[in-house]
Amino acid sequence: MKCEARARKGEASKNPVPSPARTGRSAIFVAAGILTSRLVGFARLRAFAYYFGLESDAADAFNAGFRIPNFLQNLFGEGALSASFIPVYAALLAREDRREADRVAGAVASLLALIVAILVLAGVLATPLLIDAIAPGFKGAKRELTIEIVRILFPGAGLLVLSAWCLGVLNSHHRFFLSYTAPVMWNAAMILTLLLYGHSSLPQLAVILAWGSVAGSALQFAVQLPVVFHLAHDLKFVFDVASDQVRTVMKNFVPVFISRGVVQVSAYVDALLASLLPTGAVTGMANAQLLYTLPVSLFGMSISAAELPAMSGVMGRDPTGIETVRRRLNSGLRQIAFFVVPSAVAFLLLGDVVAAALLETGRFTHADALYVWGILAGSGVGLLASTLGRLYASTYYALRDTRTPLRYALLRVLLTTALGYLFAIPLPRWLGIPTIWGAAGLTVSAGLAGWVEMLLLRRTLNSKIGHTGLDSGFVIKLWAAAFAAAGVAWLVKLNVPVFHPIVTAIVVLGPYGLVFFGLTFALGIPEAWKAIRLGKNLPSQG
Repeated sequence: MKCEARARKGEASKNPVPSPARTGRSAIFVAAGILTSRLVGFARLRAFAYYFGLESDAADAFNAGFRIPNFLQNLFGEGALSASFIPVYAALLAREDRREADRVAGAVASLLALIVAILVLAGVLATPLLIDAIAPGFKGAKRELTIEIVRILFPGAGLLVLSAWCLGVLNSHHRFFLSYTAPVMWNAAMILTLLLYGHSSLPQLAVILAWGSVAGSALQFAVQLPVVFHLAHDLKFVFDVASDQVRTVMKNFVPVFISRGVVQVSAYVDALLASLLPTGAVTGMANAQLLYTLPVSLFGMSISAAELPAMSGVMGRDPTGIETVRRRLNSGLRQIAFFVVPSAVAFLLLGDVVAAALLETGRFTHADALYVWGILAGSGVGLLASTLGRLYASTYYALRDTRTPLRYALLRVLLTTALGYLFAIPLPRWLGIPTIWGAAGLTVSAGLAGWVEMLLLRRTLNSKIGHTGLDSGFVIKLWAAAFAAAGVAWLVKLNVPVFHPIVTAIVVLGPYGLVFFGLTFALGIPEAWKAIRLGKNLPSQG
């Protein structure tokens, strides 16, 4: 028995559960990867704004059309796979059962490829019906252009789903940087397409850009495969549903799939309502979405993505490791809040500077940037709740509970739908403002629903594992520092000459960040120092 205990101890030492410090470094890799891909994504957005502007039917058609195949990607992609596949795969790796882990990965990939291929074919055939359901406000040539774009984009969405499977494998092996920089290939392909064919008419350019998107999807998938095969030596693509582990993945996938589905329904309700608003609302929503999802991805996703395999490994080795999971969760919540609170305040008070710096070029005017600011300000209402909610959901998934997040996601969709209609359609008329500003009401309603969902997730989890959440004193200090820094930034903005929007952003947002960090240091908030220490000790992922 002593020999067996020593063997188990030695095995554990070969593949230890990542420490919070190592998980912090992993989160930095995720954040660095996301930042890299988002910076290229902003370059793509800027190029799109340059050639298409805001108020053009071609821009609305492309952005609305992209949402439909993107629905497939979001349903089967990173969120659903992370919640169902990573906990099982990472637990097998933590127990050093690599052969079984690779067998599960191959079986999941095979099933996923078959299902996605069927759905892509069905989507291409049913595109006209989907357009009528999702964008009923599109008529005539605008509707026909959207149909053509969607049919081109569907196969690319299928490739992005398979790319998300690669991400699940890489993350479980703690190879985070590549999986989150791979979208650079997709963005770069679209930028190159715009540069080469930007002289075309706008409807023709929208179609060509859709083909560029498909090419980029293929590149994003292909760049990850060699590393996946290197890490998973025994990977074989077979249809195997007899394994208990594969069945567990499938069982967990169903509630998460439905949960992701209802969240996507909420997004499509927003798109439907936006299509009923004047031209420009759909594109304005798409531009703002890329901006306000940056902190959610950069801080919420980075920490959640790093913690999910770590928490799953804890539970795989020791099903009683609840206290370890609770400590990890609370630490992650503080890290998220430290960066997201100033992001929310920046969107609320300095969103015009942000939007102008990234989008004001070519056909995209300063008035368009102010419109996007209004939508961004609305998103700031629920930004913190959305990012904290991601980590809470990941904790449930690590505990193999996929049903609780589903229940609250359903409630969130109901709230978003009801409030979204109220804030987007009747409210602007009641207030006597232009109806196009109903798009800002959509983001406000989504934020309010996000708070309800996050608070319910926290309350239920607290009843299971003990107290979690942010201390009130910590939260007050963060918001106070952010608003004080924004006040300084406003003074700078009001007193500087008129520069190029990018220069203005540097002059205004630079002091905002410096003052915020300075105040948080003075108030004794240690998260920034932790980030600096982790950055200095960041190892290579070679």
